[in-house]
Amino acid sequence: MDRGVVNVSSRLDRAMTYLEGHVNLEAQDLSAEHAPTLDPVMRLADCMADPQRAQPVIQVTGTNGKGSTTAVITALLMAHDVSVGTYTSPDLGRVNERIACNGEPIGDEELSEALESIEELERLTGVRLSRFEVLTLAAFRWFAEIAVDVAVLEVGMGGRWDATNIADATVAVITNISNDHLDILGPTTTEVAMEKVGIVKPGTTLVMGELGPETAELVVDIARKRGAGAIWRVGRDLSCRANESAVGGRLLDLITPDASYREVFLPLYGAHQGANAVLGLGAVEAFFGRPVEDDIVRLAFSNIEIPGRFEIVGRRPLMVVDGAHNPAGAASAVATLADFHSEGYVLVVGMNRGRDAREMLESLEVSRARVVVVCEPDSPRAMPTAEIAEAAQSLGVETIVVPRVGDAVSRAVLLARPEEVILVTGSLYLVAEARDRRATDPA
Repeated sequence: MDRGVVNVSSRLDRAMTYLEGHVNLEAQDLSAEHAPTLDPVMRLADCMADPQRAQPVIQVTGTNGKGSTTAVITALLMAHDVSVGTYTSPDLGRVNERIACNGEPIGDEELSEALESIEELERLTGVRLSRFEVLTLAAFRWFAEIAVDVAVLEVGMGGRWDATNIADATVAVITNISNDHLDILGPTTTEVAMEKVGIVKPGTTLVMGELGPETAELVVDIARKRGAGAIWRVGRDLSCRANESAVGGRLLDLITPDASYREVFLPLYGAHQGANAVLGLGAVEAFFGRPVEDDIVRLAFSNIEIPGRFEIVGRRPLMVVDGAHNPAGAASAVATLADFHSEGYVLVVGMNRGRDAREMLESLEVSRARVVVVCEPDSPRAMPTAEIAEAAQSLGVETIVVPRVGDAVSRAVLLARPEEVILVTGSLYLVAEARDRRATDPA
């Protein structure tokens, strides 16, 4: 056995033990003791010579579509032969996935080194971070060390108090705003909007998706007060004029302030991906201050893959996993089924507390499902299966409770008819477990 591999593995295990010793605000209910503040992460960033300022930043927030828009931006920048650091969340398999350079996740040794440096700073200063804050600083440290040309940051939650917001974005993207995390960011869409527009800094160019007239005007007003430079809006400066289903994805006509792109193929499913595509394209044009060449757009789009977002993970029967975890995302997921199939489907669903189970199921058009298999994701915030099952039964659909995700997926495979699609959705934690199960199933 290669002794070097053993050493790297042991070092990573220790680093992961350190990381997991922190409060994971992504996987548990928040409480008053975790009052919003950037002071701890800013203090340690200062000790690290502010690595978040080592390169320009494009920052992406929104209720849905953050991951897809971030992927589009990264692909377009890479097609320009610039070095791109990308920070996303959550991961579907390994923590390394969250921190990448030119699409390649950070290596075990580099991740271990970054985490060890933050551990030492916590020890010396007495500052204690959350798990997400540790990973955010690890990303900034690595990006500065390898000297990426630009960093693309996906906000974890909200914006104003998110750890990524210690960076000053050259371009800020707000994909959309709807009712999600109201227990944390709310209690109304107005408060959610105010949190998300908090990523705008003096001189930032804001690129906005469809927000609704009142919300859009509120965001524009706040952004201007915060010193935003240009403001680009979908429906005024940006648009997806044509958005048609095609074999393996979508065929799009995209319009930006100074260019148009006709019949561009995007290998992602769902009409909502057209909106994400034009936002990502607009963000990159705003970053460079010029249109992107047509052939670069086509090349970049052709290489985009987004695990866990309407991803096909099985063919016999057809099985799709989608990380939709709020009503708007659920509606997009079930609408995308029409690209494949117009008949009923088998639904495997699990979700986190803080959701309205009935509202989520109604958004999934659960009445179209022949049977619902309810399970519980491996998360401290998981909603009890009984609560979801009760909501499903109240909507008149046959419901089976299979608590473990892997077993639920297997049951769905046995239940599905040849002409049916299995949709696995409700939580990214659920999707991660389902993908792992399918990966180990015999072909």
